[in-house]
Amino acid sequence: MKYKPLFVTGIGTDIGKTLISAILVEKLKCDYWKPIQSGDLDNSDSMKVQRLISNSVSVFHPEAYRLTQPYSPHKSAALDGIEIDEKTIIPPKTDNQLLIEGAGGLMVPLNDHFLIIDLIQQLQAEVILVSKNYLGSINHTMLSVEALKQRGIPIKGIIFNGEENASTEDYITAYTQIKHLGRVPPLASVNKSTIADAGKYISL
Repeated sequence: MKYKPLFVTGIGTDIGKTLISAILVEKLKCDYWKPIQSGDLDNSDSMKVQRLISNSVSVFHPEAYRLTQPYSPHKSAALDGIEIDEKTIIPPKTDNQLLIEGAGGLMVPLNDHFLIIDLIQQLQAEVILVSKNYLGSINHTMLSVEALKQRGIPIKGIIFNGEENASTEDYITAYTQIKHLGRVPPLASVNKSTIADAGKYISL
């Protein structure tokens, strides 16, 4: 693999990882891989991103695990009668940049001993952290950055999704010394055109 994989993770659930992933895939014309899909198999994140991409370069690689229930992966797997074996989560072969979308935040469990943050280390990926401005987001963002730093995981930067809060964004980037890659404002509609246009808000 020529490029270091980019791993898109968030400071929590429903932060906008899939939206940001779609924008990045279109902007970078990179490949996309969601190792674990937990629930919503008829409208998976891979399907959502693929519908929003205009370029003909990006390849969408199949998930390592497709779980039927919309819970944390460890619980979804248990309900499906299986256990996620982290050793089987192997990145697809590609000569292109690979963007990996995680499930939930960093401390989401895949089984009784392995978390999303462990998966990031295993995949030797560089993190793009998606944040959103709400009461408590400074704490959640800085805890996520601290956890990544403690593991020695490289962080490419933070992308803020949604309404602007300049003082929050300035504080987080000044304190953490992590690069502010941009903020994607609320989009009036989400389609191929707006996703392609939204790339202008992000500087990698």
